[in-house]
Amino acid sequence: MSSMDEAPSMALIVRADLNLSAGKTAVQCAHAAVQCALEARRKHARLMERWRRTGARKICLVAENLASLHRLASEAQNANLPYHLVQDAGHTEVAPGTITVLGIGPAPRRSLDLITEDLSTL
Repeated sequence: MSSMDEAPSMALIVRADLNLSAGKTAVQCAHAAVQCALEARRKHARLMERWRRTGARKICLVAENLASLHRLASEAQNANLPYHLVQDAGHTEVAPGTITVLGIGPAPRRSLDLITEDLSTL
């Protein structure tokens, strides 16, 4: 197994049913990444530092709908992984409070893969 397979990663999971524009998707993923990194820094400092040192790997994935994001968030919580559900302010494309993206990690890739293995890349 290569060292990149062992390096921590972060998954950014976008709701497909919202049909967000590319720009909106990018911004929502950025919100998720920042919040996950802040949580990881507080609760998983060593893992956060390793993730940063090994390139801060991220992957963008697609989930079918809100129920899928909630299920994945529950799995992340049960695995004690950092995660964040992004709620949009509602100024542009979606209603206020709409959950758009789930960020999980940074986390060991194997742990992330167990949760996200059925998802497609964005």
